[in-house]
Formats: sequence, C-alpha cells, structure tokens
Amino acid sequence: MQDIEAIGTIISHPQTVLITTHQNPDADAMGSSLGLAGYLRKKGHRVTVVTPTDYPQNLHWMSGNDDVIAFEEKVRVSVSQLMEEADVIFCLDFSNLDRIRDLGPMVRQSRAQKVLIDHHLEPESFADLALWDPSAASTTQLIFRLIVELGDKDLIDVPIAECLYSGLMTDTGSFRHSNTTGDVHRMAAQLLDLHIDVSSIHRRIFDNVTLDKFRLLGYVLNEKLKVLPEYKFAYITLTDAELKRYRSKTGDTEGMVNYALAVEGVVMAAILIDRNEEIRLSFRSVGDFSVRNLASTHFDGGGHRNAAGGRSKLSLAETEKKLLSVVPLYQQQLLETV
Repeated sequence: MQDIEAIGTIISHPQTVLITTHQNPDADAMGSSLGLAGYLRKKGHRVTVVTPTDYPQNLHWMSGNDDVIAFEEKVRVSVSQLMEEADVIFCLDFSNLDRIRDLGPMVRQSRAQKVLIDHHLEPESFADLALWDPSAASTTQLIFRLIVELGDKDLIDVPIAECLYSGLMTDTGSFRHSNTTGDVHRMAAQLLDLHIDVSSIHRRIFDNVTLDKFRLLGYVLNEKLKVLPEYKFAYITLTDAELKRYRSKTGDTEGMVNYALAVEGVVMAAILIDRNEEIRLSFRSVGDFSVRNLASTHFDGGGHRNAAGGRSKLSLAETEKKLLSVVPLYQQQLLETV
C-alpha cells in the first residue's frame, strides 16, 4: 500500500504534526523520525517527535534530537495534549500499536489523521493512509521515496540526509544483508552526492562504546554464549541482575545477538533478556530460515525473515526451556540451511 499522493495532499499545507516510532528506537526508527521531521519543518509544519521510551546515546547526535520527547509518566499530560492538538500523526517503523506501549491507546483514540510508514509484515489496520512496503530495506528508504516522489528532493539537506543514511546503513547491516538491493545503493549514492560524511556517521553509531558495554559483551561471550551444533543454533540469556552488574544502559544489548550468529556453522541465533515485566527475545538467521515464523508462532512476535523479535511472560528460565523445546521442531530446516 503506497498512498504517496494522498499523503502529499495532507502535507501540502501547514499542519500540526506528531511523529512517533517503536519502543527502544534504533537508528532506522530515529533516522526516519528525525529525517521526516526535518523535511516537514522545511515545508512549514509544526512538528513534534515523541518516542515511547528512551533510546541509545549513540543516536543523540542526529539533527532534531534535542526536541524529541521520550515518553514517561511525568510527561503523560503534555503528550496527551500534543495528541489532541495534532492534525496528523505519522507512525514510523512499526506495524502494530502495541509496539509503542502506552502511546498505543493514545494514538488509537486520537482524532488526527494517522499515516503509517513502515516495512514490517502484517500491519495492523489502524491508519488512514499508509506507505507500506515489506520489500524496503528500511523505513528511511520509504521516507526518501516519499520525499523524492513528492518532488521535494531538493529539500533534503545534509542533516536530513545523515538521518536517512543512518537507518539505511544499519538496517542493511552496513550494506551486507540480503535486503541490500540496487535501489538501496542508488539511494545511498544520492545521499553521498550531498557530501555527507559516511565515515563519521558510522563512527558515531558503531565506534562510540562505553567501557561498561565492552565489559558486558566480554562477559556474554565468555560466560553466556551457548552453541548447539546439532541444530546450528546459538543463544544468549541475560538476567536483570547481570544487566545491573554491568550498569547496562538502553541500547547496550543491541546487536549482541549477531555475535552468536557469527559463530562458525550457526544459522540461527537468539538472545533472551529479562526486562522485568517480560522476557524480550531477539532472533537472527541466515539464508532461507525464517525466524519471523518461529517468533510469531511461539513467542507472540514478528519482524523479518532473518531478523525478528518476540516476548514471553514466563520467567527467563521457563522461556529458555520453551525455546529449547521449540528449536528441535525446526531441526531439519536448520540443518538444510547454508
């Protein structure tokens, strides 16, 4: 569904706009939100970006970050007022309202026109308009498509381009995942033509690691990584106490599952993290093995074929036990995946 012309009509005159994205936003979530915000402000709109939770420090350099409102109880009243005042709410990089936690009911009840821009499968039917394409590598790719097809490419300046490139780079695994297409490289080339410093962007996102995070990673690789070669599967579990021991902050476990996937012979990896109210699971795979199907079938999750997430209300030990009972069901598929 690509309601680009209709979205263009909505933003053809100044509006009060609210932009939101999923909990624990990553570079694609923040890059698409802040990139769109920068574009809309250039067109004369009053724009506020509200995130359901805070997000990693390595994303705070993006243009517009200082004006982002990270939702918490003490700002509930002001965010509710913003929802009431909004003419348009853009929902970026998520397909279901439960992905924005307490903001979900507020968005659902808002009288504002709702626009979904996303690349995840099976979107919930809550938006009035959508730019939805599961073949897109990132939501920033869809924001770029929207701006270009509306004839506003000349409004993309360096700060906006940096935001869009960040999401494109990270959601393609620095252009190494199977979703790296010719269109992805063509978009990257057009952003590079604006003279963005891609080395600086990469360094600010990936080479900005705290000592605590390194120590947590060292502990995980040495003590917590388990490999089951009979299933070509590796996984990690982290308790709340372990996270506190290493003073873990938002984003410190981001990408950790990829180390499990990098083990020789492994085609599926998972990380199970105790987040107090629930266990969060993150899955990665290579080739044709769909972790999305596994996550949606067994762990109330979803995502993409090779990158998905899930949740469990069981304890961490019980969730681990459940996962280990599920993996053998996929043994043949896993062994046949290369």
